[in-house]
Amino acid sequence: MALTELQLQALARDAQQRAASGDFAGAEPLFARIADAQPNSGQSQHLLGQVRLKLGRFAEAREPLERASKFLPRDPGAQINLAGCLSVLGAHAEALAALDRAAKLAPGNAAIAFNRGRALEALSRAEEAERAYDEALSIDHRLLPALSARAGLMAARGDWMGALSDLDTALTSRPNDAALRLRRAEILLAQGDWMRGLDDYEARLDLPEHGPPRWAPEGLPRWSGEPLDGRLLVYPEQDNIESDAAMRDTLMLARLPGLDATIQCSARVAGWLDLPTIRRGDPLTGFAAAVPLRSLPRVLGWSLQTLPPPPPLHVKAEPEHPQAGRIGWFSTADPPPNVAVERDPEHIALCRIVVGDDHAPAHLAAAMGIPTLLRLPHSADWLWGPQRGASPWYRTVETLVGDAAEALVARTAR
Repeated sequence: MALTELQLQALARDAQQRAASGDFAGAEPLFARIADAQPNSGQSQHLLGQVRLKLGRFAEAREPLERASKFLPRDPGAQINLAGCLSVLGAHAEALAALDRAAKLAPGNAAIAFNRGRALEALSRAEEAERAYDEALSIDHRLLPALSARAGLMAARGDWMGALSDLDTALTSRPNDAALRLRRAEILLAQGDWMRGLDDYEARLDLPEHGPPRWAPEGLPRWSGEPLDGRLLVYPEQDNIESDAAMRDTLMLARLPGLDATIQCSARVAGWLDLPTIRRGDPLTGFAAAVPLRSLPRVLGWSLQTLPPPPPLHVKAEPEHPQAGRIGWFSTADPPPNVAVERDPEHIALCRIVVGDDHAPAHLAAAMGIPTLLRLPHSADWLWGPQRGASPWYRTVETLVGDAAEALVARTAR
């Protein structure tokens, strides 16, 4: 049965009151009834789409928002809301078309220009995206999201100075913004500028949503280098302590000469390290403070020129073993043809040379003093520094970019 005008008005009042009070779940079915009764009303479709956006029901919001954009062709808000919905759904080309319509209806709008940049960036149209961010910033030179986004594009094409300038401008307005500080840290550290980058890198610990889940011990203060009345817990910050990333960080960073420290690690890593260790979940009685492994360069004042030696190990290379002389291959790249390789990490001690990616097996070989060719991606972990070749982290490691096929063939053939 069709709703009367009075019934529609009553539904609309109830729906709007619920939405105004934040009860979007209660408002949505009322707006849906109104939209069903008025399928050609752009306003009704727009309100239904908006409340579904508030509820995070983006797929269901798409149809009413698309209808609203057609029935309200001169309303920039209808185009903007549709674009936002489409962006979340990954329909970036359609989102860009909606934003282009909005830009014609509301020229000089910094938010529209910024969102056009985001859509263009998602479509891998980096140059156009940067121009859109330029436009947004010409309208509002302190628009923080645009400054941060443009900095990312500049850094990606190697314009470090431009990227840092944008981030410095943004941080002038929000000096304690953890996301901005972390982005600045990543740029500085990628260039090997630990002196300026390490302080900002600590902002990652205030951003639990940044990257994979992060772990920290409850009840222990974060150590900043002060004298302690008790033991220090040093731990990998990865939530999964059994992960390759946690093992790799432990092997690379557990360099604690002179410290009364205990390493929290998996049982497997504990079997390798000749250091006091503790399992995650064990009682932390007697510990005075804790520090994540990735904070050690800052707390202990390391630089790439002053790194402590790798941690001592129980396991040792066995060059005199009858089966020694193998080529360890722990890389996703294919080994050279006609070269027999060892892929079992349990046999690393028998290898005369190891080729690996930036994972735990290659770090174990390096810490054991086995000559190691370590393949790094172009966007390698900042810990390695910007230079390739002989590495300051391990005396027997040579870092290579990508496959470096000729270098691998030449070295493994010898």
